[in-house]
Amino acid sequence: MQRTLTSLAAMTLMAAATLATAPALAADAPVIGLITKTETNPFFVKMKEGAAEAAKKHGAKLLTGAGKTDGDNAGQVTAMENMIAAGAKTILITPSDAKAIIPSIEKARAKGVMVIALDSPTDPMSATDALFATDNYKAGVLIGQYARAALGNKPAKIVTLDLFPGHPVGAQRHNGFLKGFGLAAPDAASNELGTAPEVVCMADSYGDRAKGQTAMENCLQKAPDVTVVYTINEPAAAGAYNALRQAGKAKDVIIVSVDGGCEGVRNVGKGVIAATSQQYPLKMAAMGVDAGIAYAKSGQKASGYTDTGVTLIAAKPVAGVASQDVKTGESLCWGKK
Repeated sequence: MQRTLTSLAAMTLMAAATLATAPALAADAPVIGLITKTETNPFFVKMKEGAAEAAKKHGAKLLTGAGKTDGDNAGQVTAMENMIAAGAKTILITPSDAKAIIPSIEKARAKGVMVIALDSPTDPMSATDALFATDNYKAGVLIGQYARAALGNKPAKIVTLDLFPGHPVGAQRHNGFLKGFGLAAPDAASNELGTAPEVVCMADSYGDRAKGQTAMENCLQKAPDVTVVYTINEPAAAGAYNALRQAGKAKDVIIVSVDGGCEGVRNVGKGVIAATSQQYPLKMAAMGVDAGIAYAKSGQKASGYTDTGVTLIAAKPVAGVASQDVKTGESLCWGKK
């Protein structure tokens, strides 16, 4: 299995590098690597587009690679090793495993490679030189505030469809949602999922539509009177909606999510999702490449956390919660338009 993952990551890296470096480049062109969690998720497709555009603008060589699936740390490690061997002095990565990737990052940094996390921090965040990402806690707060206002006087019976245990992004969105809803919640530094009496079921969706549907079906067995569903992302939200629709409960439940992909925004317009916090992967990648160019020219490394922005998108605005409409969300979304 390890051999299969290693071969896949290497082939992905080589093929992507060939495409990304097709134009003639100077012999001393900066080499920048981008490693995403997967190749197929529209979020990471847009991230790769942003990196490619920025690399072309600066005359840099871009190498790209990914794990086979979300959580494939071995594939990301192989991609990183190949990129360093190919001369990359900056590596941009969306870590699949916030802890397991750290030894490889430490080896890269010891060789003078600048490593910047995009979208997802490592645990601890200080393992990378810098982080360019959505404020995921704020993203959760925004949809929590919206859900609380949209629910009105109905009882709060909440289902959370989370990522998987221990992941910083999953914890920040979940805990931010609880905070925004007005419930006691851990702060943004915690990687533990908060609980409250109003949360009647918690399940892991791994950000996957099919797993999200199964998780929602299981939660309906435990809590058939659910009124609010928080989801880690829009694919999980679509799965939750399917389960609720099949149970005849879709019109009675408020679903909120995070992503801002084009399909997700369209689902806001259709009423599948009540509101979503939109993030901007193209911006993350472009900023990462810009930082890589600056490092190549001056030797100055990026540092700390840079917030790449988040906007609440809702078809129906609610009093006291600032949001943008679906048309605005579609103009800024990522994925197939």
